[in-house]
Amino acid sequence: MSLAVLYSRSISGMDSPLVTVEVHIANGLPSFTIVGLPETEVKESKDRVRAALQNAQFEFPARRITVNLAPADLPKESGRFDLPIALGILAATGQIPSDKLAQYEWAGELALTGELRPIRGALAMTYGASCSGRSFVLPQQNAAEAALVKEAKVYPATSLLQICAHLAGREPLQLYSARPATNAAAATADYPDLEEVKGQAHAKRALEIAAAGGHSVLMLGPPGTGKSMLAARFPGILPSMTEDEALESAAMQSLSSGGFNVANWKRRPYRAPHHTASGVALVGGGSNPRPGEISLAMNGVLFLDELPEFDRKVLEVLREPLESGHITISRAARQADFPARFQLIAAMNPCPCGYLGHYSGKCHCTPDQVARYRGKISGPLLDRIDIQIEVPAVPQEDLMRQQPGEPSSAVQQRVEAAHQRQLQRQGKTNARLTVKGIDKYCTPDAQGENLLKQAISRLNFSARAYHRVLKVARTIADLAGSAGIISTHIAEAVQYRRLDRS
Repeated sequence: MSLAVLYSRSISGMDSPLVTVEVHIANGLPSFTIVGLPETEVKESKDRVRAALQNAQFEFPARRITVNLAPADLPKESGRFDLPIALGILAATGQIPSDKLAQYEWAGELALTGELRPIRGALAMTYGASCSGRSFVLPQQNAAEAALVKEAKVYPATSLLQICAHLAGREPLQLYSARPATNAAAATADYPDLEEVKGQAHAKRALEIAAAGGHSVLMLGPPGTGKSMLAARFPGILPSMTEDEALESAAMQSLSSGGFNVANWKRRPYRAPHHTASGVALVGGGSNPRPGEISLAMNGVLFLDELPEFDRKVLEVLREPLESGHITISRAARQADFPARFQLIAAMNPCPCGYLGHYSGKCHCTPDQVARYRGKISGPLLDRIDIQIEVPAVPQEDLMRQQPGEPSSAVQQRVEAAHQRQLQRQGKTNARLTVKGIDKYCTPDAQGENLLKQAISRLNFSARAYHRVLKVARTIADLAGSAGIISTHIAEAVQYRRLDRS
């Protein structure tokens, strides 16, 4: 047999399109050609495959070898095609049986010794293989990640020789069946506890509301008031993840260069990029589009500390995903859609020196300097942040108090209860309600409506800010176990728009 056909998968955004690997051996001068839009990593597989076959004591044919990766118009990248190419050469030259090749899909990078190295995107590829009805053979290091896909048949392997022994029927590969633990309590156990934060009852209350309703938060206060501590403890009070949410988050992290750590299964992602991050790092991009920080924080938290220090153009790219929950990366030859449903937690100082309003009185910033500093955050972006609060300096008596505050576990129980009320009522969190949903579920009583009219008139709320106040008020009512929105809920929601510009 001089032709072998195998199946593998490529990665295109969140999708994993099928790739047919065709290997043809013909008479003629020795050559090794790979066609089908291979990128540099795929072209370099020729040398890895040759060395791996020779070191595994197989014969490398001194003939004309042509490898076609179909479809031809789909770009192919990474070393995941090493394994199917090597198996195709062995099958086409009759060194291994070819009757079982079509039952599986193959992916793995080969070391020069013939050992298998882990690949990126194993979770998305396994999902595609499961939908096609074929089993998936991949490196041992990716097995736990791939097994997160229910009903998938995953066969891990450590080397090319082990796979050849399986195809020959001598030592069959074992089906991987282990799955990670799904204990919700264990998933939040590693987060820092909220009880360690002294004082800041107002900020803790705001974060509890944000966690219950999926709202974004901006904290403004002097250095050392606990803004970063509060943000780091925020994931520990979020509702527990569902299977679908955990799989979405794991799939996004699987596409990143670092891959997905199975130990983080059902743990909310927490991403905190430095303020020098570029727009591409934040939203994703590249010639072969990859997810950015907003997508890697899928179903988790994106913390932006020192918000005005980010480049303004970088911050503006957050406007669309904050509103829509997804981002589209368009390039000349490729386009990719990534989900971006994350909770934004941002922190900033009140002025350039950071001490405006501090009890020490050491701030000497002029009003113009303060205005220019805060003006680095555009009105449209600020308008999209649901909760905007001040985090003042902690009084000495609170700071020196030995008694711990309320633990994260107690707060998380209230958040979970409010979250379940939202799912039972409308099937989504309050932050994701559309205008139609707001009209249906967020109508206040007569007194609350009058109070909201006064706030709109005095604070010049935009239509977006008006809708966000109603969403936050609905969450406050859910935490209180109230079926309707009353004036006290509206009053508390309005005070969380303290930074709105008049």
